[in-house]
Amino acid sequence: MNIPFEPTVLGVKLNVHLILEYLAFIIGFRFYVILRKRSNDTISSNNRLSIIIGAVFGALFFSRLVAFLENPAMHYAQGWISILNNKTIMGGLFGGLLGVELAKKIIGEKQSSGDLFTLPIILGIIIGRVGCFLTGTKEFTYGKETDFFLGMDLGDGLPRHPIALYEILFLMLIFILIKQLQKNPNRFENGMYFKIFMVAYFSFRFAIEFIKPNSFLVVGLSSIQVLCLICLLYYHKTIRKGIIYARKKLHLL
Repeated sequence: MNIPFEPTVLGVKLNVHLILEYLAFIIGFRFYVILRKRSNDTISSNNRLSIIIGAVFGALFFSRLVAFLENPAMHYAQGWISILNNKTIMGGLFGGLLGVELAKKIIGEKQSSGDLFTLPIILGIIIGRVGCFLTGTKEFTYGKETDFFLGMDLGDGLPRHPIALYEILFLMLIFILIKQLQKNPNRFENGMYFKIFMVAYFSFRFAIEFIKPNSFLVVGLSSIQVLCLICLLYYHKTIRKGIIYARKKLHLL
């Protein structure tokens, strides 16, 4: 199989990345519906719908904004169509988080709402990243040139870090970890699984950005890394609790 993978069916060249992107939304949402039916969700259906709407609008806006900030001059020169088409999951996640919090403020919902979304979001990102990998260097999810044994030709003839594959593997591990943690539902407070995912994923993305060929940097960091730091600051209380919890466990050992 060559990368980029662009199969032709009945004379039509398929956009595999776009197809998998749609599948990610469809499968992720169906998974969420199944999990909600199996759970004792304390949030009403109307409030859940308001929360989802807040997440969607927040994600749509911030996914485009953060993608634009990855290289403002280049995207501005490409025009509004390019600006509206470019998006990043990092902006979508953080924007969705802000949209949810705003929606909850408006409707007066006090319960944490993130846990039910956590595994569907992870599954959706994994499916989407398969599409990114198959798109190769046509999608900015590839790494710098490397002599590392995992280096791959992603379409430009150069061995590069297959960042999309690194991310898929990491997300699979987080998925398994959260599934294991859920076997003891009384271990954590409501909403903690989503927080664990966000802290872990944004920390991972901050690190992985150093092996991406970013060209637009602020104080040596990409816009994605700046967003990661903002998100980690947002969750500083959760991180502090995690450090204290880990110290207690180590002390007991």
